[in-house]
Amino acid sequence: MRSISGCQDAIELPRFTFNPKEGIDNPGLVITDDFESDQNPLPKLYQLRRVEGQNFGFYLQKATDKQGLEITDVDPWSPADHSGLTEGDKVLEVNDEYVVNMDFFKVARKIQSCGLHLFLLVLKREDYDQAVCTGVDLQMLATASKGGPCSRPRLCHINWHQHCGLGMNLISTEASLKGQCVLSVGPGGPAEKAGVTSGDRLVWMNGVVTANLTHVSINKLLKKSTDSVTVLVIDGESESRYIRRKLPILPALAGHCSLPHAAKTMHLVKGPEGYGFLLRQEKFPHTRQRVHVIRDVDKGSPAEEAGMEDGELLLAVNGEPVEFMEHDDIVKRVRKSAERVSFTAISIPGRRLFRSLGISPLFFHDEYIHQDDRVLGQTGIQTSQISRPRVIVLFFHLQSHRCLHLTKLLTDVLRAHSSLVLVYSHCYIL
Repeated sequence: MRSISGCQDAIELPRFTFNPKEGIDNPGLVITDDFESDQNPLPKLYQLRRVEGQNFGFYLQKATDKQGLEITDVDPWSPADHSGLTEGDKVLEVNDEYVVNMDFFKVARKIQSCGLHLFLLVLKREDYDQAVCTGVDLQMLATASKGGPCSRPRLCHINWHQHCGLGMNLISTEASLKGQCVLSVGPGGPAEKAGVTSGDRLVWMNGVVTANLTHVSINKLLKKSTDSVTVLVIDGESESRYIRRKLPILPALAGHCSLPHAAKTMHLVKGPEGYGFLLRQEKFPHTRQRVHVIRDVDKGSPAEEAGMEDGELLLAVNGEPVEFMEHDDIVKRVRKSAERVSFTAISIPGRRLFRSLGISPLFFHDEYIHQDDRVLGQTGIQTSQISRPRVIVLFFHLQSHRCLHLTKLLTDVLRAHSSLVLVYSHCYIL
């Protein structure tokens, strides 16, 4: 019999004996199954949020062993770093869409054009390798992490009908008392044709989150929509799964889209007098953002024959997003294309619609991906088209003519490279 001795007294502990016939009478003892150590690990969901003009802060590349899509070069203090992503993580889903077997370049462009919110379902490298070696179905593993099959939300654009209106109404249920908006849809009406079904939850309407509104306010908005309305809806069971996963329901997660505006890609062959249009940088109406606008499309020109129209906004050149590029850089890319070039553009109303959705018009447009750019996937693609500026700090003595001459020389060089920033720092020699 062992004893535990204190400073002065010794206390004997009673012997515990297990009798299978009597069962366990010790509540502190619990016997559980001996789980195998090689159970399939569940993937983890990472939520990334960036501000306008910011990168997500990582690169995406094909793994060197051709096994999956891999996260690399996570920038310190970036949205990726803040979320917990690490180098070597393997991506299973992007914005709730399974991408393991998807074309690499298409996945990269989906990330680049998803707006300010990005949701990645990933496995750690060692867990991924183990799952592949043991023959685990990765798609079933991703589904299991959600608690079962889950439908993605739907973006639906509903046109007003003179006889039946929008063809849908809010109904009062127990769910509606908890802030949920349940829809009743008329058979054969505009809402049903747009993809809305009875029992759907109304999540978003014309850029407004309905959870923040009362039913009275929502009904007023519906009545004011005498022309059309764009809504984001989801079925009740899938909404519950999103809530349990703490995953916000956003347009960037939509799996179905029926919108009145879409980007278009035009393939032009250079004629004797060029492509036949002008590209100008202008300010977007009602905002301070600068956009690249197509102007003065010549009649009979390659631009007009390809379907280019005056006033459209340029989104991509040869599959490369250019909205945030400098005007001169875009012109250089067009000139490098020699005799053939592809432009992706959208109308101003269309760009305004996608801005309200918080995603790029390229998000639902796959045609703009250029075949020649697939080679980039061998080394990796940055998750934003905006390159980080490099900063050069130049120290010089105020009374040194040589340093001032060097400053002027460097300034002239840096003006030719918009990605460089020159910072002057005065220092005195004491």
